[in-house]
Amino acid sequence: MDYGLPKRSTRPETKRARTANQRIPKWAYLLFILLAGFVTYRIYQHRASEVKAAQPAPRLASVAKVVTKDVPLYLDEIGTCAAYETVQVPAQVSGVIIGRHFQDGSEVKKGDLLFTIDPRPFQAVLDQAKAQAALDEVTLKRQEDLRARKVVAQQDYDIALANAKKSQAATESAQVNLDYCFIKSPINGRIGLRNVDVGNLVGPSSSPLVTIQGLDPIYTDFTVAENDLPLVRKYLGGPNVKVETYLADGSITPRVGDLYFIDYAVQPGSGTVRVRGVTPNPDRVLWPSEFVRVRFILDILKDANLVPTQAVQVSQSGPFVFVVKTDNTVELRAVTPGQRQQGDLMVIENGVKPNETVVVTGQLALSPGARIAPQPYAAQTPGTPDRSASSKNGMAYE
Repeated sequence: MDYGLPKRSTRPETKRARTANQRIPKWAYLLFILLAGFVTYRIYQHRASEVKAAQPAPRLASVAKVVTKDVPLYLDEIGTCAAYETVQVPAQVSGVIIGRHFQDGSEVKKGDLLFTIDPRPFQAVLDQAKAQAALDEVTLKRQEDLRARKVVAQQDYDIALANAKKSQAATESAQVNLDYCFIKSPINGRIGLRNVDVGNLVGPSSSPLVTIQGLDPIYTDFTVAENDLPLVRKYLGGPNVKVETYLADGSITPRVGDLYFIDYAVQPGSGTVRVRGVTPNPDRVLWPSEFVRVRFILDILKDANLVPTQAVQVSQSGPFVFVVKTDNTVELRAVTPGQRQQGDLMVIENGVKPNETVVVTGQLALSPGARIAPQPYAAQTPGTPDRSASSKNGMAYE
């Protein structure tokens, strides 16, 4: 009910509101948009800084490439050396030694004069035999002339012929005994300590005068465990079977020789099989009865993948390596390790590919997906092949 009062119009208020809106300039809207964009950018930048600060810094780690090359399949053993030849030089005739022509422990050649036994008695016997042989030869010639004229009995001719042959044999025997007075080396080798001196009376029944050992080449004797026989039999007779010999202190370069002998019977007490190799020894560094390390090479593994030994780690799940991706993050990858090789390298049978990069040191601070700052790995200088117990049967991990 309006009781007859006049109605209040709203049109002036609407007009005033419209007029107020028209008074806000356009540049204010633009300024508002710019301020809103700036505030949004600052908020995003702050959040990015927080995320970056929350991420850990890249870890320093040494890395190396997977190397591909041919390496040996081998067994490591301990052995001893033995002389290739051992000769005990005897006296073959009886007499007094009047000369010694060598220095104890020196190198001698085949045919070198070692001792001289007094040759005068044997020279006299030879001269007598030669004289008798000359006489019998003249007698035989005379009998041949008479026989041609048929004025001698056949028996006389036969006796003359036999005496001539007998005298010739006596002459040759006397010459041999005279030659035995000059005792010479039968082989090339190193002479030992003499057992007699000048003035001693020696004979065929006397003890050896001296011993000579041939040292180039030299034998390397070792044994192979019964458990390794299946592997040995698999490659026995192959073209790559070799015997590598070296000293435990690494003072010589490992020397590669040939397999000479392998026994076909297992020793009951030790459960091992005897093996012998022939090793070059031109500088005479290896001596008989000296303990040596032996690497029995069975075959050559073609294009094997190798990584530094330190790259392989062991967890409850087994051996693994950290593989570096292109973005410098790491991936944990299970591997199957093989044998350790010369130069601090290890064969990886499965798990890595050629030219991939693996972490060598710094693995304790890493986890899958972690980012690293890679540093080149300084490889150890190649030296004596590792003969640790883990490589005894050819595997670094069981």
